[in-house]
Amino acid sequence: MKTSQGIRIKSANEVDILRKAGKILNSIVVQLQGSLTSGMSTKEIDLKAEELIRKNRVTAAFKGYRGFPGVACISVNEGVVHGIPDKRVIKEGDIVSLDIGIIYEGYYSDTAVTVPIGKISPEVQRLLEVTQGSLSRGIEQARVGNRLSDISFAVQSFVEMHGFTVVRDFVGHGIGQKLHEDPEIPNYGRAGQGPVLQEGMVFAIEPMVNMGTHRTKILSDGWTVVTEDGKPSAHFEHTIVITAQGPEILTK
Repeated sequence: MKTSQGIRIKSANEVDILRKAGKILNSIVVQLQGSLTSGMSTKEIDLKAEELIRKNRVTAAFKGYRGFPGVACISVNEGVVHGIPDKRVIKEGDIVSLDIGIIYEGYYSDTAVTVPIGKISPEVQRLLEVTQGSLSRGIEQARVGNRLSDISFAVQSFVEMHGFTVVRDFVGHGIGQKLHEDPEIPNYGRAGQGPVLQEGMVFAIEPMVNMGTHRTKILSDGWTVVTEDGKPSAHFEHTIVITAQGPEILTK
């Protein structure tokens, strides 16, 4: 069923499939982030992700999507999102954003986490904590009767209260039988705007937060997005479903 705004409402059976997909994806990401060490290339990380996806007998959602060559989007330091796995070697003090999606029984699940490699600076650690905190606050607003922009406002206000900026060029999204469904979910905006949230809506909420300017640019590979000023960026994402009891995180 679709709402008047074109947002698909998932049935209990669909939510159950998405719940199973989320658990599998979470397991993959936990194992992958635990394997990260200084000296690995982002291509080696991607091969590990591919191996874990194969072991779990699910399909990689990103590989081949609009021509993307990797299983995971792997973005380092100033990388915001859509980093192509390559020869770049991660080292002590780096932060690595892993964005991964899978397909399970015809349904998509999507999640992202930013992982510190060894000891990072206190300021970068704070960037990670604030980004993760903004995701929690956005999810908290995904409740029956709220408006879509209540999620966006919660993310933006928390981020800016701590002196960081939210990326405006890339947004969260609905998810289900397609990787990207309606609606788009910006990480900024005024509260009380947009569609009324209903039980059975499934969203991928994903703050991308920069230490400096919110502005970004796309590199010559046509995919990799970096901060315009070269300062670090963090990215956290969960797939969630709105229930009568409140938001349920499916990728946790």
